Amino acid sequence: MSDIVQSTAKGPEIISMGCRLNIAEGEAMRALLAGRDDVVVINSCAVTNEAVRQTRQAIRKARKARPGAQLVVTGCAAQTDPAMFAAMPEVDRVLGNVEKLSSGKYPLPFVPSNRDAPLPFVPSPSTPPVGGAQDKLQPLAEVEGRTRDGSETSLDFARELGDVGDRVKVSDIMAVRQTAPHMVTSFAEHARAFVEVQNGCDHRCTFCIIPYGRGNSRSVPAGAVVDAVRALVERGYAEVVLTGVDVTSYGPGLPGSPTLGMLIERILRLVPELKRLRLSSLDGVEVDDRLFDLITGDPRMMPHVHLSLQSGDDMILKRMKRRHSRAQAIALVERMKAKRPEIAIGADLIAGFPTEDEAMHASNLSILDACDVVHGHIFPFSPRAGTPAARMPQLDRALVKARAAEMRAAAQARAARWRAALVGSRQQLLVERDGRTGHAENFVRIALPAADPSHIGRIVPVAITGQSGDMLTAEIDT
Repeated sequence: MSDIVQSTAKGPEIISMGCRLNIAEGEAMRALLAGRDDVVVINSCAVTNEAVRQTRQAIRKARKARPGAQLVVTGCAAQTDPAMFAAMPEVDRVLGNVEKLSSGKYPLPFVPSNRDAPLPFVPSPSTPPVGGAQDKLQPLAEVEGRTRDGSETSLDFARELGDVGDRVKVSDIMAVRQTAPHMVTSFAEHARAFVEVQNGCDHRCTFCIIPYGRGNSRSVPAGAVVDAVRALVERGYAEVVLTGVDVTSYGPGLPGSPTLGMLIERILRLVPELKRLRLSSLDGVEVDDRLFDLITGDPRMMPHVHLSLQSGDDMILKRMKRRHSRAQAIALVERMKAKRPEIAIGADLIAGFPTEDEAMHASNLSILDACDVVHGHIFPFSPRAGTPAARMPQLDRALVKARAAEMRAAAQARAARWRAALVGSRQQLLVERDGRTGHAENFVRIALPAADPSHIGRIVPVAITGQSGDMLTAEIDT
């Protein structure tokens, strides 16, 4: 299920769905649209069909709550299927992932729109090709020149979309070659700060639509990242999360081809006041020795590693076109925990992938124990139109849901046992905006007995007293 972060700060209302990169970009849009109380932005997610359904639901809810606002839909779902959102009468404008970071693409203040007349059907500019996988994703016009109904399409999608009116502004994301830094200096809903260091993906997992929402991989220059981190620390942020679509692919294309490990070394060296640095999801096959040593050896690197595993079965991993094996994933976790035992492992796992039999499901289920996963994100397989996995032999949906439920139950049980083992320990809690809850270094959620505004954004020592639901309870440790 997609996470939804809704801002309540003065100015534009930003509803970000899905990943941490969307959260970071949501704050960039807030700064871009400062003072625009008339705008509601739905920053969508396309990772699963459920995420798209939630986006449509959020649009209808937002329109009902704000009938007079300018409602803009953007993000990966809007990028991959702008026609669907353009046809919704609640929507004033559809923006692509490039256009959403340009103030000139948004509707002017208080200009009424004709919401009663849905836009004409327009082809999706980022529909994946129906041919074989590519080693390097190409601009869509180069790999597929047909719409979903098989008719020819224009190679200039920006021009063609412009013909249907001023409400759809979605260009070809595959043509983007650079990522500009977003100098966001505050986050309305988080005590943690998110800094985009990378965007897009050059890999072609058979189940994934996201490269067609984000484009090819590109990295933010290290100097700009350091400047962004420094600015956030100067504003009082104690923790920064480095985020992207495929952060471990950071660097190729930049002068000198730096790696993610080199970037982290530079941040830690040049911003010594930064107390906590956390990473978003990692592709374990790209964790080199420098990055490994930083994660396991530097106290300012948080002991929390979220791995993009996707499956625990070797045959399914091959059919997903993943680049690691089950044994490699297990070995990486064992090495990390041998050097830094307190590291908490998170993982993304898909249940019910096409062709998955009982033995494969058992392997998938057992990876939770084999990799000591305590932050498990379990997704039922969701066939995304145009991806190779959608054309593979599908499992019955009831079976897919049952396997996902079994895996979620196992993941939740493991997490509960892990939390129980932390009762009686001392933790360092970064207190969130509510003044009462937050995350420890290992990313376990903790709740204090009562809210204290003076604690917001601060790291406070706490003694863990118990477990309540999916959180630990604690008292300030004096």
